[in-house]
Formats: sequence, structure tokens, C-alpha cells
Amino acid sequence: RTLFSFVVCTTTTSVINRSIHVTMMQTFKSTNVLRSSLTARPVSRVQRVSVVTQSAAGNWFPGSETPAHLSSSSLPGNFGFDPLNLGKDPEKLKWYAQAELQHARWAMLGVAGVLGAEATGHDWFTAGSQEYFADSKTLFAIQMFLMAWVEIRRLQDMRKPGSANQDPIFSNNKLPDGNEPGYPGGIFDPAGFAKGDVNTLKLKEIKNGRLAMVAFLGFIAQHSATGKGPLTNLADHLADPWSNLVITNGVSVPFATHDGVTSFW
Repeated sequence: RTLFSFVVCTTTTSVINRSIHVTMMQTFKSTNVLRSSLTARPVSRVQRVSVVTQSAAGNWFPGSETPAHLSSSSLPGNFGFDPLNLGKDPEKLKWYAQAELQHARWAMLGVAGVLGAEATGHDWFTAGSQEYFADSKTLFAIQMFLMAWVEIRRLQDMRKPGSANQDPIFSNNKLPDGNEPGYPGGIFDPAGFAKGDVNTLKLKEIKNGRLAMVAFLGFIAQHSATGKGPLTNLADHLADPWSNLVITNGVSVPFATHDGVTSFW
């Protein structure tokens, strides 16, 4: 009986302990599941979307649209700038392109002449009043005659490419066939630059020409305001930057005087 009671008691204790162990394990698992559900955070992917607004390739102003008449143009330096739509007519656009090219070339020569004259001690602004081998009226008449002849030939070549290739005076001078109006080549290209990347050279020329046109306008404005050349004005500005500005010359900004601006700074 005693042995039977011991066995029964031992068995009962084991069953109870096992039940307690199972219950505790289930409780522990439930607690972990609850804790995980409370602390777990949903995982989400954050995608960054960038919206970039830009102009067409090479446009003069970011976000601007190229006019229809310039969208397919292969003109050197075409950046879609024609706010007044002056080039809508294809024939006029050709003329404007040639006119800009000629003005650009004259401006580059003019800027080089201004700097060269001042560097050698001459006043470029009064160069026309110097004494030459003939009086100014005669020289002006000769210049007008020669320029008119050249411009008429250029106009003929633009209207009918190749029609002005043959020199009417010297028969040995002839431009190569297939040349483009405005870019004669031949005897006008003694260094042979046209044999290289012509399109790159055209772009560089028109960019430098546009810069020269702006520079020449600046030279005229400077001399009208200060009576000095560009090199002298540059030297004055570098010597005293705050006193020699566009707003201190007494002309560009009429209500600003040299002393007033200096005291303000």
C-alpha cells in the first residue's frame, strides 16, 4: 500500500509538473508573440521621385521652348533665341544669319583694333580725325564704293550659291565648288583650317563674334562716360575697385555721384 501510494504520488507530481511546464511554455510563447506584435513596425519602401524640368539641349534660357522655325535649324550657335520671331520667314532667316556673321567678324576686328590702338598710345575714339594720305571725304567715298561692290557680290552668292565663286577681275582666283555662303574657303583659308572640324570652328567664330559685338558696345559706353579707353578703365578699376565702377562715373547712373557712392560704401 505504501509503495502503491508512493507510485501514485510520484506519477501525479510528474503529471502536474509537466502540465505546469507546458502551461508556462505556452504562456511564454504567447507573451513573445504579443510583444512582437506590439513592437514590430511595418516595413515600407520609400521611393524618391525627382522631377527635373529642363530646356531643350542648348537653349538660351532654362525651361524655354525652341521656336518651331529654329527647332530643325542647323545654324551655328542656334540656341533657340528669337523672342520677336524675326526668323519665321526662311529667306529672312538666311539673311539675318549672314548679317550676324558679318557684324560678328567686323566686331572682332574692331575690338582688336581698339585694344591695339590704345596699347600703342593712340586714342581709338578719335582715330578717324587723324591725317591720312587723302582727305576723309575721299577715303569715305572709296570705302563706300568698294564695300558696295563686295556686298552685292555677297548678296548674289547668298541668293544663288556658287555664282560669285569666280573672280571677275583676276581669272586665276576661283573659290572651290560646293562652298557654303559666308564660308568661302579657298584663298580665304590660307592656313587650311576648313579641312578640320568645320562645325566646331563655325560655333567658336559666332560665339566670339557675339562677345565682340557686346564688348564693342561696352567700349563705346565706357568712352562716352569716362573719356578713356578700355585698358585705362580696366587699370583704374583694378587700382581702386570700389571707386571706379559703372555706378560711380556720373553718367551710367545719373543720380549717383562719385563722392556719394564712396561715402555710402
